[in-house]
Amino acid sequence: MPKQLNIPKTRSEKVWDIIGIGGYIATVVFLIIIWRHLPEQVPLHMGLTGHVDDWAAKESMLLLPALSIPMFTIMHLLGKYPHIHNYPKRLNDENAAAFYQLSRKMLNKVKNICVLIFCFIELEFSMIALGWINDGQGWTLIVILLAVFYPIVEGMMKQRKIK
Repeated sequence: MPKQLNIPKTRSEKVWDIIGIGGYIATVVFLIIIWRHLPEQVPLHMGLTGHVDDWAAKESMLLLPALSIPMFTIMHLLGKYPHIHNYPKRLNDENAAAFYQLSRKMLNKVKNICVLIFCFIELEFSMIALGWINDGQGWTLIVILLAVFYPIVEGMMKQRKIK
């Protein structure tokens, strides 16, 4: 196993964490504020077109905020140990710091984007339940997929440039 290096967090990692955690807190506060106004049945699932195709008890609105915590924690812990991530055979003592930092930054972006996606879905379901909008948007799934896979592809392309 490659050795562990102590590489401080970059400014972008700190900013992404502030955005992710801030979005999470804002969504939870929003949910607390609107909770008593939510109907007993809220959206649970949307089809590819953005049309709600399943409904559930309003307590199901607690699922995404609840899932965000262990997901964020696990991905945060994985980011603390970049030496255990999977690397190409060309990893060596000279380039380990560059590989570790890139891997950690990619994981940090994905972690916070996933939290923000959960927040977005929570807000969209809340607005539908409250009657503020009729349905979701069909393009939402495309944006979500691009948002998650962009940092992964970007990281892989940058990793290829490490000598």
